[in-house]
Formats: sequence, structure tokens, C-alpha cells
Amino acid sequence: MRASTTKPTRPRQGHPPARRRGGTAARRPEERERRTGGPQDSALYVCRCGSAFQAAVTASVRCPHCGEPQAW
Repeated sequence: MRASTTKPTRPRQGHPPARRRGGTAARRPEERERRTGGPQDSALYVCRCGSAFQAAVTASVRCPHCGEPQAW
């Protein structure tokens, strides 16, 4: 009687690896947002003096270069 040998397997060519559906990949952005403390609202402001800066979205933003209030 002959001893059984297993044939070495090789990955299929042209087929992506199988993925599970409905896993944690769909929830990752929301979980990451919760861990960082929620959304951080900021906007890019451009002042008349030519300064461009990013600041929190509030009703009282002033240019850090000249101090002029910015419209929101």
C-alpha cells in the first residue's frame, strides 16, 4: 500500500482574498470619531489683509494677523 501524500496548495491567481461581510470595517469611521471626541468643526478663513487661517467655527472669529472680525 502506498503512503498518501498531500499535494501542496498554492493561492489562486486573479482572485482577491475572501472577506467577511458586515464585519467591523463598516463601523470603523464612527468608532474612530467617538474615540477622538466627536466631530471637530473648523473652517478656512481668508481675511482682507491677505492672511489665510484655519479656526473653529464660531460667531466670533478674529484674524490672528490683524485682529479684524471674520464673517461666518
